[in-house]
Amino acid sequence: MWVSVVELLCSGMSDQDWLAQTRTSYDTVAASYADMLRGLLDDSPYERALLALFAEQVHAAGGGPVADVGCGSGRITAFLHGIGVDAFGIDLSPAMVEVARRDFPGLRFKVGSMTDLDLADGSLGGLLAWYSLIHIPDDELGSVLGHFRRVLRPGAPLLLGFHVGDESKLKTQGYGGHPMNVYVHRRQPSRMAGWLADAGFTVEAQMTLSSAESTSGGILFAR
Repeated sequence: MWVSVVELLCSGMSDQDWLAQTRTSYDTVAASYADMLRGLLDDSPYERALLALFAEQVHAAGGGPVADVGCGSGRITAFLHGIGVDAFGIDLSPAMVEVARRDFPGLRFKVGSMTDLDLADGSLGGLLAWYSLIHIPDDELGSVLGHFRRVLRPGAPLLLGFHVGDESKLKTQGYGGHPMNVYVHRRQPSRMAGWLADAGFTVEAQMTLSSAESTSGGILFAR
C-alpha cells in the first residue's frame, strides 16, 4: 500500500522520525524480505554484469575492503564476495543483519547507519549503495554522500542503484503484507549525478534499465 506525501501532509503525518521508522519497518519484514528477494539476481543478468564491472573497477583501483551500505539480507554482499571482492555489509536494521549473518555465516555484517558511517577515513577500496538510498530524504543526501566520499580511498569506485522517477510516497505495507512506514523516494539520474558532484565525486557512467530489481532502475558509477 502506498500513500502520497500530499495525503500525509493533509492527514497531519510527518517524516521527522524517518530513520527510526525505517529501522523498525525493516526489522518487521526482515525474514519475508530475505525470502522474497533471495533469488532476484538470478533473473537480473544486466545487474549481475554491472556488479561484475564494479568488482573489476575495485581490483583495478588496488582492491581492499568494499562496503555494501544498506545491505539488507546480504544477497549483494554475498554475490560480490563470490566474484572475488572483499565485501562486507552494513545495515540500519538489526533484524536484517541477523538474517544476513544466518544466511551467509562466512561474511561480515554489522549494524550501522549511512547517515553516520562508523568507518575510518579512506579505509575502503569501494562502496556500493544498492537501492538503499531510496529512503534517504533529499535534505540528508548531501551528508550521506559526504560520508561515502570520506571513507573511500582516492580513486576508489562508488556504485549506486536507485528507483527512477520524480515522486516520493510512503510505503505502509510490503514484503509479505507486513506493515511498513517508510518513504520511497524516486529520483532522476541527472539529479543524483548533481548531488554526487556536489559531494566531490566524478560521475563516470549513468544508465537506466528495467529488470527484476526495479521496473525503472537508475545506475551511477562514480569515483
